[in-house]
Amino acid sequence: MKIILIGYMGSGKSAVGRRLAKVLSTTFIDLDTVISETVGMEIPQIFNTKGEIFFRKKEQEILQQLLEDDHSFVLATGGGTPCYGAVMEALNKTEDVVSVFLNVGVETLTNRLFPEKQHRPLISHLENKKDLNEFIRKHLFERNFYYLQAKLKVNANSQVDEVVSEIVLELF
Repeated sequence: MKIILIGYMGSGKSAVGRRLAKVLSTTFIDLDTVISETVGMEIPQIFNTKGEIFFRKKEQEILQQLLEDDHSFVLATGGGTPCYGAVMEALNKTEDVVSVFLNVGVETLTNRLFPEKQHRPLISHLENKKDLNEFIRKHLFERNFYYLQAKLKVNANSQVDEVVSEIVLELF
């Protein structure tokens, strides 16, 4: 089984993914890390030098390769991954794949992301929590159409262990 975690940045995809993979005794993969290693650049550098279109094509290409792999794993995607091309369609039609939307409220996302905004190019320009909150609201409005197509939807406002427990209960 391949468990694909989707959700907005700051929703806990990497933290939950690492813990979930450990609980399930399987491999954890971070899609952004694989892209960085494949291209030989960090994600912000890819965006700045090669552009978003190049990044999204590479992202879809690598994701497709992973979906065709015979091994089980837990995959943390980027926040925008399911929102481009036919990614959600591919996830939902692939037999051994379970897509899981880590659903986190705007206030929680704002509080999680504000202290680390300098490390996130998409939001680094936002000066205060109010602006970040409005940015997240707008983005979530646009992206929820895709996120809500996931096979499982999990409330991820709580601690990592609680989220992992909820996913395991839903899966088995």
